[in-house]
Amino acid sequence: MPAPRTAPGLNLVPRPTQSARIQGEFVLDPTTALRIGPGAERAAALLRKLLAPATGLSLPAAADGRIVLAVEPALSGLGDEGYGLTVGTDAVMLRAARPEGLLRGVQTLRQLLPPEALLSVPVPGLRWALPCAQITDTPRFRWRGAMLDVARHFQPISYVRRFVDLLAFHKLNVLHLHLTDDQGWRLPVPGYPRLTEVGGVRAETLGDGVPHGGSYTREELVSLVEYAADRGVTVVPEVEMPGHARAALAAYPELGNDPERQLDVWTRWGVCETVFGVHDETLDFCRAVLAEVMDIFPSRYIHVGGDECPVREWEEAPYARERAAELGLAEPAALHGWFMDRIAEFLLAHGRRPVGWTTDGKDLGPEYTAVSWIDADHGLVSARSGQDVIMAPHRATYLDYAQSDAASEPPGQPGNVVSLRDVYDFEPAPEEWEPAAQERVIGTQGQLWSEYWSTPDHCEHLAFPRLCALAEVAWAARGQREFTDFARRLVPHGDRLEALGVRDARSRTGTAGPAAE
Repeated sequence: MPAPRTAPGLNLVPRPTQSARIQGEFVLDPTTALRIGPGAERAAALLRKLLAPATGLSLPAAADGRIVLAVEPALSGLGDEGYGLTVGTDAVMLRAARPEGLLRGVQTLRQLLPPEALLSVPVPGLRWALPCAQITDTPRFRWRGAMLDVARHFQPISYVRRFVDLLAFHKLNVLHLHLTDDQGWRLPVPGYPRLTEVGGVRAETLGDGVPHGGSYTREELVSLVEYAADRGVTVVPEVEMPGHARAALAAYPELGNDPERQLDVWTRWGVCETVFGVHDETLDFCRAVLAEVMDIFPSRYIHVGGDECPVREWEEAPYARERAAELGLAEPAALHGWFMDRIAEFLLAHGRRPVGWTTDGKDLGPEYTAVSWIDADHGLVSARSGQDVIMAPHRATYLDYAQSDAASEPPGQPGNVVSLRDVYDFEPAPEEWEPAAQERVIGTQGQLWSEYWSTPDHCEHLAFPRLCALAEVAWAARGQREFTDFARRLVPHGDRLEALGVRDARSRTGTAGPAAE
C-alpha cells in the first residue's frame, strides 16, 4: 500500500504525520500579535527572532493575539516533541504537550511561509501568507541527529551555530560534536593548557606544508549549548578515548605508553597506532576532562568514542602486560574493555549515559548506548544484548562520502557513493528484527567526518539534500515514507535551502527561487 502523500501545497520536510490543506490563507502583517500561554515563551521568542530579519514583523504579545502558542499537558498523545497546528483565515493555533513540541511547530510555520521569509535581510513589500491547514505531527525516533567533526578541520563557533540552525529547521534534535581526535584537540580543560596550545595545532595535513589549528573557549561552548537549546537541539559532546588520542599525547606524552617519546599532532588520516596508556594517571586525566565536559554540556549523553583502538602498544609495553595480569585479564587487548568500563562507571556516577562507537555490537559494556556504524547487523547484536542503539551505518549515513559520481561533485571520503536514495531508503529498525530489538533503536544520525572537507560550503554541499532525507527517515513513520513524494517536496524545499544560504541547493533539488545575500 503506497504511503499517503503530504497535503498538496504544503511541501513540508520532514513529512508530517497528518496534514490537510484547507481553503484560504492567514496573512501576517504589522498588526499580527502572539497570544502566549504559560510554557510557550521560548517558542514565541524563537518565532520572533527567526521571522524578524526578513519580514520586519515584531509579533508583540497580546491577550487577543491571533497566533496562539499553547502548552497543554493533556495532549499527551503528542509526546515530548509532537505538536498540533491549525491555520485558519482568522487565527493560527499551535499546541503541544511540552514546550519542545512548540519549537518543532515553529519550524513548520517557517516552512509554510514564502521562502523569502528565511532570508537574513529585509524583504519589503512581500505578502507574508500562511496556507490554511490542519497538521498533527509526532516524531518516530527521539534521537535525530548529525555528527559534525571539528577535530580534523576546525570550524569557528559561528559556523557551528549556523549548523544548529539547519538541523533545527529539519526537526533534527541532536548535534553530536566531535571535539577531539588524532589531528586536533578543540576543548579547553582547566589544568591542561597544552591540550589546545599544542594539541590544537598540527604542522600540516598530508604534506601540504600548511599549519592548521583552532580551539574553542569555554564561554563559546557554553553559549553554543544555550543557543542550541533555544532551538530544541541538544549538543552531545564527543571526546575520543582510548584511541584517536594522538593530539592529547603530543601535548602530554606521559599520558601514553612511552612517556619519553615526543609525538607531533598527527598530520595524516586513518587509524593512528598511538593510544592512551592504561595507568592510573591517564584515567585520572580522562576523568578530569569528562568532569569539564559535563560542566559545559548538560546533555544526558556523553560520547567517549571507543573504537579503532590498536592494542599493539599495550601488548609491547611491560607495564601494560603487568596491569592486564594483575586485573586477571586474558591478554592486553582486554584492557580496552576494562578502560571503557572505568569511563562508564565515572559517567554513570555523575548521572550521565556513556555513548560509544561499536565495531561489532559486542565491544561496549551494557551501560553504553551503542552507535552502530560499520554494519546494521552490529546494531542488531547490540540491541539483542539490551543496549540502546543509534543506527548510523556508513553506507547510508556517512555524508562525507560523495553523493554522486558526477564529474562536478566535489571530493569526499574515498569509497562508494552514498546517494540521496541510499539515505532515504535506510531503515533504522528493520521489520525483520524482532520487536524487542526494534524497540532498542532510539534513533539515527548522519556523519560529517571532516578529513576531506574543510569549509562550510563544502560541508553543506555534502550534507544537503541528503540530511533532508535522513531527517524524514528519523521523523516519519515507516509506512509514511515514499521516495517519489519526498522528491516532489524536495523541489520547493530547495528554494528554502537557498534562502537559508545553502549554496547551489537548487542544482541538487531542481528548483529556482530566492537566494540568500
